[in-house]
Amino acid sequence: MPTYDYKCQQCEHTFEYFQAMSDARLENCPECEGKVRRLVSGGSGLIFKGSGFYLTDYAKKDSPGKSKDLPKPEKKKKKPEKESAKP
Repeated sequence: MPTYDYKCQQCEHTFEYFQAMSDARLENCPECEGKVRRLVSGGSGLIFKGSGFYLTDYAKKDSPGKSKDLPKPEKKKKKPEKESAKP
């Protein structure tokens, strides 16, 4: 739930109010009961939670063609041909 900034048009009292986005706007100042105006705010910064965000999304990438982390494909060994039993 966001915190909204309000400013009274009568006494110029500025205050914050924590409310849901679906709640109606405040209309009266808590100090003088005058009309209030909701101010536009920049909001808060992003918060990234969890482990590995930096490593998976913004880690320094190797140049193409050089992949240290990827396993190399295994070479298949040829089976020696069996000697035929024919004389």
